Amino acid sequence: MAVESGPTAAIEAPEPTAITAPVIEWFAENARDLPWRRSDCSPWGVLVSEFMLQQTPVSRVLEPWRRWLDRWPTPEALALEPAGEAVRAWGRLGYPRRALRLHAAAVAIGERHDGQVPEDHAELLALPGVGEYTAAAVASFAYARAHPVLDTNVRRVLARVFSGTEFPPPAPTVAERALARRVMPEEEAATWAAASMELGALVCTATNPRCDACPVVQACRWVALGRPAHDGPPRRGQAYAGTDRQVRGLLLQVLREHEGPVPQHRLDIVWPDATQRARALESLLADGLVRTSGDAFRLP
Repeated sequence: MAVESGPTAAIEAPEPTAITAPVIEWFAENARDLPWRRSDCSPWGVLVSEFMLQQTPVSRVLEPWRRWLDRWPTPEALALEPAGEAVRAWGRLGYPRRALRLHAAAVAIGERHDGQVPEDHAELLALPGVGEYTAAAVASFAYARAHPVLDTNVRRVLARVFSGTEFPPPAPTVAERALARRVMPEEEAATWAAASMELGALVCTATNPRCDACPVVQACRWVALGRPAHDGPPRRGQAYAGTDRQVRGLLLQVLREHEGPVPQHRLDIVWPDATQRARALESLLADGLVRTSGDAFRLP
């Protein structure tokens, strides 16, 4: 494998075959027993998990995912209900537009694919709310198709092992995608995708990585270079307290707790700053998460 010039050039990146087999072997012994990984999980269950897991940790997704599949075991079951019920059931998972998009995807699956989650990557990518990562993940985990799956965890593993950098760029690059394709073992592509994701989630973490427990520490370029600190653009955490996101969540919570329209005065008490409260409500209306009903407000 070619190596770039610069301060990391003195230490070559490992060959892909030196990485994939140990990580897959590690995964066989250390994988978490997650319900969407089980052989009896439907492609719909995998798709729901991928929507819920966007920017949300596994621990917060497990119970909502189970409740969702109990209520809506198929795309058709969800599509038959109003989109507002999806928003209501989303609860406190955050980023509730995902619920609207998942409902829209369920409707599209019924209209375009006879109620079956498609196998084809391009057809998955054409569903509402499905981006490159989600399409690749569902094709891989539901149908064992060979697609590079680049979530945050996988990108961090690849950056450290092959590039010798603590973190990858803010968004996937052409070079990253090419590397992911070269590293991916065609015969075990889906297993590799899950294994590398799990390694990033449990061992090669963003903070306090457990290099002593890593199955490929001896081949890791970042470790060989002395684990150099990130020197790219600052990595900003996502604040929540006091933000419009928090106000939006409080407003939606009131609407979730009521079956019918909610008068303005019930929403006015959730946040003291009237200007911020009005701005948050307007954004919910613009996103389609809230609708007006006379002088009151309701879920879609």
